[in-house]
Amino acid sequence: MDNEAVVAKVSDLKDGDMKEVAVGETKVLLARINGIFYATAGECTHYGGPLAEGSLKGERVICPWHQANFNVTTGAILEPPALDALPVFKVRVEGDDILVGIPEKGVTSQPPSMCRCNRESDGRTFVIVGAGAAGNMAAQTLREDGYEGRLVMITQEKRLPYDRPNLSKGYLAGAAGPDSLPLRGEEFYRSHDIEVLLGKQVVKVDAAAKAITFADGEALSYHSLLLAPGGKARPLEVPGAGLANVFTLRSADDADAIVAAAGSDKQAVVVGASFIGMETAASLTKRGLKVTVVGPGAIPFTSTLGPEIGKMLIDLHQEQGVTFRMGERVARLAGNGRVESVVLDSGTILTADLVLAGLGIRPATGFLQGVPLNADGSLTVDQHLRAGEDLYAAGDIARFLDWRTGEAIRIEHWRLAEQHGRLAAHNMAGKAQPWRGVPFFWTEQFDQTLQYVGYASNWDEIIFKGDLKERKFLAFYVKNNRVLAAAGLGFDREMTAMAELMRLERLPAPEELRKGAVDLVERLRQLT
Repeated sequence: MDNEAVVAKVSDLKDGDMKEVAVGETKVLLARINGIFYATAGECTHYGGPLAEGSLKGERVICPWHQANFNVTTGAILEPPALDALPVFKVRVEGDDILVGIPEKGVTSQPPSMCRCNRESDGRTFVIVGAGAAGNMAAQTLREDGYEGRLVMITQEKRLPYDRPNLSKGYLAGAAGPDSLPLRGEEFYRSHDIEVLLGKQVVKVDAAAKAITFADGEALSYHSLLLAPGGKARPLEVPGAGLANVFTLRSADDADAIVAAAGSDKQAVVVGASFIGMETAASLTKRGLKVTVVGPGAIPFTSTLGPEIGKMLIDLHQEQGVTFRMGERVARLAGNGRVESVVLDSGTILTADLVLAGLGIRPATGFLQGVPLNADGSLTVDQHLRAGEDLYAAGDIARFLDWRTGEAIRIEHWRLAEQHGRLAAHNMAGKAQPWRGVPFFWTEQFDQTLQYVGYASNWDEIIFKGDLKERKFLAFYVKNNRVLAAAGLGFDREMTAMAELMRLERLPAPEELRKGAVDLVERLRQLT
């Protein structure tokens, strides 16, 4: 039996409006579309973001935190990082009252409808190499799409798929425990006949023979293959790099090793002012360590976000006690079995109980045969993410065409990898859908979360709205008099509107933004 309550008046919402209401202690999202009222769970199934603070256009609602997209009439997932759908609740109207009924126990998420394996109806074998963002999302999507053949996901790690972005953020900072990492429990994969081969290292993929060879000599044939192995962290290559307590951060095992070495009042040196480096610096500082960041450039993120935002992030870190040695490089590490100091090329010696290299990644594609690789180790794919006959690639290894500019690009971000995994699965299942996604990423550093939508490898101009000193701003990246991307801090709703305007190709022109009078949320609302 449902609990039912009056949550609003009909006159409270116009078409295209949404608001958060409550039935008892349950948060509900109420929306009005073409005169009809719909109710779903009010919080995103990913991390619990308040959906009413995002954007609604047509039937699509976008979470303000990490931009998961849902259909507000059915609850269905439209875009990751959410893995589960929204539960839909009963709505009825009595006079001017809107009533919503929810189950007595209350539900906050709804697993997607997925099939199981049926070898009698489908004798094929689909294989996914990699169990990260792309691989996990692809496996789920194939079963959502009705693929009933054998489905095998392979990972060299000994863990089920987990939330990798959390490693450098809440997990390393000590704010999130081990239970926060797994994306799904073992029962989920078992109940949907998704075979997860743990601790299996692929040493060869023969695309012509459609065969995979493992390090233990076993082999596996496939009918269709998705390559989603992600990347390998670039190690620090200087004398002394083999000492104990010198780390990279890519896997959960890496994070656990860093945590074990990271007692409070210790000194850490982070080499590389990359996203992983700066997030790690923030997290280790929260743990009570004294952190120094060493980077070769004058200002971090100059080529990705611009020097203004890079300087703002340095200021944020310095306020929290992080020290920077920018414009310098590591010459060597010193210590007796374990790292004790970092020697810079200037001759400066930094005391270090642990060192973390945040130097980026390289695509993990060394095991491929019969497939042409780019100079950086990436794999070029077409608009359907195909790299060859019955061969697909997604995530960190995929070089794909930006549908807005025609530029061949590669992006190393979690949500993009999930978008790729979902699209590749649709195409493996025979749907023939082209890439039309909008890239998005976020970085959390101390108490600030910076968001970015779109992609701009370079730009002619950055148009700022707001105040960087107050850490509340929007930045629009313009190339050839066209907005290609935007970064935002403290403007989450505007960033969701920006992403949807980008998807619909209805962005404001740069001259409008220069005048400073553009309301992105209202512009999206007024689109017909």
